[in-house]
Amino acid sequence: MPRGRYSLHDPHDHTLLAHEHFHCAPGPSGWRYVSQLTTPAGDHTGSVDLTLDDLGRPLRLELHASSWQVRGAALDGVTWVRTDPTGSHATEGNVPAHAFTGASPAFLVAISRLLRLTPSSPATRVRLVAFTDPVLAPRTVDQSWSLLKSEAHATDSGPLTVDEYQVTALDTGEQHSVHLAGDVVLAAPGIDLEDLETPPSAFD
Repeated sequence: MPRGRYSLHDPHDHTLLAHEHFHCAPGPSGWRYVSQLTTPAGDHTGSVDLTLDDLGRPLRLELHASSWQVRGAALDGVTWVRTDPTGSHATEGNVPAHAFTGASPAFLVAISRLLRLTPSSPATRVRLVAFTDPVLAPRTVDQSWSLLKSEAHATDSGPLTVDEYQVTALDTGEQHSVHLAGDVVLAAPGIDLEDLETPPSAFD
């Protein structure tokens, strides 16, 4: 069960925004990721709880940020309920999309599990519902993912396979790289792995 800490930065000016303390593991249903977010000063600001099925689809998503809450799942595309800080208003949304995304590294792992790309796979288009901080506002985005290469690296605990993905935002054409090892994000725009207590889990 990987356990550790990511630092989340503004991808443009590299300002430190938060720390994400996480643990994740494959399980009977597929994969689960749980994290708590804190400010650089250590104050609690939110949480992420994401469960995938064996095919990488979101069985259950629960996000908290700035007293806003989102609960969602793959249902007729993806469906979610967003609740305001007072708890008196809840709005439901549904989009014919493949999965969710957001600031958490969990979503990058989830998308890679959903697409199951190989280096010989063509670039694959995916439609996502992104929940943006600080109020978890939903918006639909289209991306293209391709797996550029998979390389095995020697470590003290055995070989570690690192996958390098190229992700393209289809509305702007902007491209960036994402490096994953199993269910851990090693590097991505705005994401740094600061601490990892146990090795990543290897997916079948």
